[in-house]
Amino acid sequence: MTLITNPESYAQLLAKYQPKVIESEVENDRAIALAQKLEHKAYRTSEEDAILELIVTLIEKFEDEHYSISKGTPQQMLLHLMESNNVKQENLVGVVGSRGVVSEVVNGKRSISKAQAKILAEFFSVDVGLFI
Repeated sequence: MTLITNPESYAQLLAKYQPKVIESEVENDRAIALAQKLEHKAYRTSEEDAILELIVTLIEKFEDEHYSISKGTPQQMLLHLMESNNVKQENLVGVVGSRGVVSEVVNGKRSISKAQAKILAEFFSVDVGLFI
């Protein structure tokens, strides 16, 4: 089923919201607020869906350019995730292995195995590729 967008209604929404390439944090914050407003609207028209998709695309473009995380080593990614999630080594005992194994992995003395990478990805809710 394809929803038909009314060009006049869409033009009115474009005039109202005036979406454009995001160039600053302030513009990004405004775009996020607008996207959230549209996202939480109980009943959206197909025109509002189209505007929402456009705004989300603009937000993603800005954030990809300004917040891109350069991929480090698997151990660096683990340390970053541990710090940002307030996870201590003892929290990984039993998840990754014994206390000794966790210590060796965290300190870079042992590389992260594929099985451990999968478990860590699930634990932190991230892509397994960060640890491989």
